[in-house]
Formats: sequence, C-alpha cells, structure tokens
Amino acid sequence: MLATAPAQPSQETLLVQHPAVPELAHTVDRPWATRPIHWVATAAALAAVVAASGFLQPDRATAAQTDPKPQPRSAPAPAPDPAAVTYPLECGPVKPVVAKKTTGDLDGDGRPETVAAVHCQAGSGTPPDAVYVITRPREGKPRVVATLVDAKDRRTVAALAVRAGAVTATLLGYSSPDVPRYRPDLREEAKWRWQNGAFTRSTPAAAGSA
Repeated sequence: MLATAPAQPSQETLLVQHPAVPELAHTVDRPWATRPIHWVATAAALAAVVAASGFLQPDRATAAQTDPKPQPRSAPAPAPDPAAVTYPLECGPVKPVVAKKTTGDLDGDGRPETVAAVHCQAGSGTPPDAVYVITRPREGKPRVVATLVDAKDRRTVAALAVRAGAVTATLLGYSSPDVPRYRPDLREEAKWRWQNGAFTRSTPAAAGSA
C-alpha cells in the first residue's frame, strides 16, 4: 500500500494569505521589489524638506501683511482764519479789524489755534484791542472760545506770539485818564497758558513806564 503524501496547502489558501502581508510576500519572491519602498521613503523625505521650507519662507500674502508700505501722512489742519469769525466786540456802525494774529497748539491736541488782537475800525486815534482765542471745531466754522484781553481794559497790543504752547503779549496802556490816547505810558508783559480747562495769566515782568 502506497504511503499517502502529506497534505499540501491548496493554491486557493495561499492566494488568500498573500493579501495579509503583501510587502513581505513580494520581498521574498522578488528581492528587487524593495526599491519602490526606498524611493517612497526618499520622496517622503523630500516632501518633508519642502514642507519645512514652506514654514520658513512666508508666502506673498503674509509678506505683504507683515511689511506694509508706508502710508503718506495727512497734512495738518490749518489754523482758523480770524477773518471768518464773528467777534463779541461792539463796534456800532464800523467793523472790527484784526490788528495782529498768531497761531500755535495751545491745548496739546495737535491742532493749532489762532490768537487775534482785534479792535473797532477808527478814523483816528488808537482804539483799544481785545485778544481772542479762536478754534476750529470738527464741524462748523471757526469760533471764539476765550477772551484774554477785553477792550474795556483800554490796552493796545504791541506784540503777540505763541511760544511753547503759551500766548505772550506786550500790552500798552495808560496810567490815568489825563494821558493822551495816542501816548500810552504803561507797558506790561503778559503770558497765558491753558491749564485745568482755563487760560491762566501770569506776568513775566512788572508793568512800568513805556
């Protein structure tokens, strides 16, 4: 009686086992089949390098955002025009005249104010001056916001300026009603500075003879 040969796994069973470990199966039958795996690993490494370089080099949109072009600065607002203001000065049938003017930022907001010495137009003599601070609101016309010297004080402005945020003026006056109006005999230096919501006056030099 012939011996029975050991049972061999059927071809069908082997075909079923191949998909379970495909890389190992191809490696045993075809040693050169390992090369695609090598190229896949190389390609993956190259892809990683490209991806990393993408993090180091910002794209154009990001570069444009992080390095914006400098914007041109807008021109500063002009100082208010003293000729376009209605003054609280009673001149009767004649008109007020702006004798002197100066400009500067008095309250530190970056916008200049105008300081004007104004008197009523007169045919002869030396009419007294009033000194006004003019500002320009964000909407509307320029307007008077403060009176530094009233016309009733009977002073004439000889000099007017804005220095370091303060208004300075040289005022000429009269010691008595007997002094002729065309020959002031008093001279005083005055300074006004905006503090705590109001203009505070100081006298750098005492009044003396003109």
